[in-house]
Amino acid sequence: MLKKLMRARKKLAAGVAVTVTLSCAALAGATYFAITPLPDDLSTVIASASKNTYLDRRGKRLNITYENEWNIYDVNDFHNIPEFLRRAFVLSEDKRFFSHGGVDWLARLNAARQNVMSGGVVRGASTISEQVVRMLHPRPRTPWARWIEGFEAANLEAQFSKVEILEFYLNQVPYSARRRGVIQAAQYYFGRDLSTLNYKEMLALAVLVRSPRWLDPQRQLRNLNRAIDNLLDRLELDDDERAAIAAQSLELQKSDIHYDLSHFIRFAENRLNAQNLENGAVYTTIDTELQTKIQQTLDNRLDNLASYRVQNGAVLVIDHESNEILSWVVGYAGRDDKPFNRIDAITTPRQPGSTLKPLLYASAIRKGWTAATMLDDSPLQESVGLGMHTYHNYSRGYYGRISLREALGNSLNIPAVLAIQYVGPGEFLNFLHDLGVDSLSGHPNVYGDGLALGNGEMTLFELVQAYSVLARMGDFRPLSFTEGGRGYQGHRVLSEDISSLVADIMSDPAAREKEFGWDSVLNFPHQTAVKTGTSSDYRDAWSVGFNDKYTVGVWMGNLDYAEMNKVTGSMGPAYVLRSVFNELNKNREVKPLYLSSNLQKLSVCITTGELADNGCESRDEWFLPGTTPGDINKDTGEVRIRKPSKGLLMAMDPRIPDESEYFEFALTEADNIASVKWFINGQLIATTDKPTYNWKLSKGDFSTRAEIAFTDGAQPVITEEIQYRVN
Repeated sequence: MLKKLMRARKKLAAGVAVTVTLSCAALAGATYFAITPLPDDLSTVIASASKNTYLDRRGKRLNITYENEWNIYDVNDFHNIPEFLRRAFVLSEDKRFFSHGGVDWLARLNAARQNVMSGGVVRGASTISEQVVRMLHPRPRTPWARWIEGFEAANLEAQFSKVEILEFYLNQVPYSARRRGVIQAAQYYFGRDLSTLNYKEMLALAVLVRSPRWLDPQRQLRNLNRAIDNLLDRLELDDDERAAIAAQSLELQKSDIHYDLSHFIRFAENRLNAQNLENGAVYTTIDTELQTKIQQTLDNRLDNLASYRVQNGAVLVIDHESNEILSWVVGYAGRDDKPFNRIDAITTPRQPGSTLKPLLYASAIRKGWTAATMLDDSPLQESVGLGMHTYHNYSRGYYGRISLREALGNSLNIPAVLAIQYVGPGEFLNFLHDLGVDSLSGHPNVYGDGLALGNGEMTLFELVQAYSVLARMGDFRPLSFTEGGRGYQGHRVLSEDISSLVADIMSDPAAREKEFGWDSVLNFPHQTAVKTGTSSDYRDAWSVGFNDKYTVGVWMGNLDYAEMNKVTGSMGPAYVLRSVFNELNKNREVKPLYLSSNLQKLSVCITTGELADNGCESRDEWFLPGTTPGDINKDTGEVRIRKPSKGLLMAMDPRIPDESEYFEFALTEADNIASVKWFINGQLIATTDKPTYNWKLSKGDFSTRAEIAFTDGAQPVITEEIQYRVN
């Protein structure tokens, strides 16, 4: 019996030995294949991550905001890093750095004991060498990763000297806001060069790497001071030295406003990559001094509007004389504590609201309207999709017959809908494409008349580029962002006459008095063409303008499409726009906007738009050659059926007797209609002398067309046949 028991124990021991051997072999094999080879030279790692070096217009480097994987530029040789800072880092992060072979087993055992006693992970005990390995080979923070990092740290120390490892670490260790290395950390936290820091500030850099968020000096100064004191107590100093350091102060950077051009750099990188240019120094048109001031202006305004649920914003500034981008500002850029600021709001499509109206009226003037053309600002119901939509002005009021000048100046919605019906959505969309607006890529039917009010989406970049055409007297040129990139000659989109006339309206305080008042924020100290816009449900607020030299666009909203609390273009972005122009106009003589010498000034009746006589209240107006009242050949435009719309679905109202229920057929506006023949399902049902007809509703599927004759003998028009249903 005893022999059998002994044999069983031997078999069990043998089995365990085999299992352990196989497990060790499996672990060794898995470890061998998991270990990643190290680079031959640590400097080659940094060099391989290098992209273009972007410089501003004065040669100041822009890409210091960690768009590169590594800190490429702000590095110091080991002997140029202050000895006290090196000593503080070693003591804080890895006190046996110069004696271990990559892994500090004593520190690991002590950390394991503390973690077990606390019931959670309170210490990691990673050496500086292991931290360097983690930078070179990022992995999820798991026990297996820690196992592999230990072997790779040993390989690192076998391949590189302690000085090389510590130098790499001090130049690449990560801090907040994507800063890397002690030089960039000194600039970020203290706004100064590394060599100017006092000993206490150096201690702060040494402890901040443990937890940049928990020890953030702007928000957790007490925690930071406690960590500094603990490290100071561990330093080998005499009492006088320790007391002197303790008495020093942390001269923190008072504001974390800085220029962060990572969004601009990504834009430029994409454009340059599309041109297949090799990496190198790229001199841009950016003015970093102006960039910093506008960043602070925008961020301050966003802070002020935070209670109105405004989180994001952007500003784009160009010199339209040279066609150069001067500032590319995204709200809270580089701030890790702000939502969605990693998204470039300048190149993100949003609904432009009323900011398209100047471009729409320019298109209408090109087609035949004048600044004195009278438009009917009255309640208007139009088809949208399969239903009907009632248009309102922002103030919910109506002004009756009003001139184009005042309709644009006051940003009235109903006249704008009449304008796009006159121009046609397709023609206006083509015009926007000529202005460089590529985001509006849908068919005209996708937008319909709502395009007049900004129901599509376009970018701030596209909007500012389009406005620069008005500012540049009708000449389109793509915006330039690199030195020497202004060679494109451009092409003519609008005449100087139309461009200067629209600019004159946009800069006229009297034209906007009805809705904005005489003390409007839009009345700038110098003549400036300005337009605001607000999208539906207050999701976007815009303010765009130009003077004799600069074109500026401002957007505010939420990049998650949340609604703001009734923030309009004149409430939010307009104040930033005004501040930016004040900054741009410093120390220069601001000239009036260009006004074409071809324009003719005439006195017109305010109520009719016709040439004034002694019997009417009059005002002066500018006219293009050949467009004075009485000389204009009336253009019927694209006369079409606007009600019903294609595919309209209607329902009989059970509360109204069938014999009393009617629907109004309507054409787009035309002043010279002689008669209209209305056809339903091919049968003539009525003839009217006006562009509307009240049709008695009945259930079924129908098609309607109209045949229009004109008083001036113009060719009759047969409209497209419209299909609709009544249930």
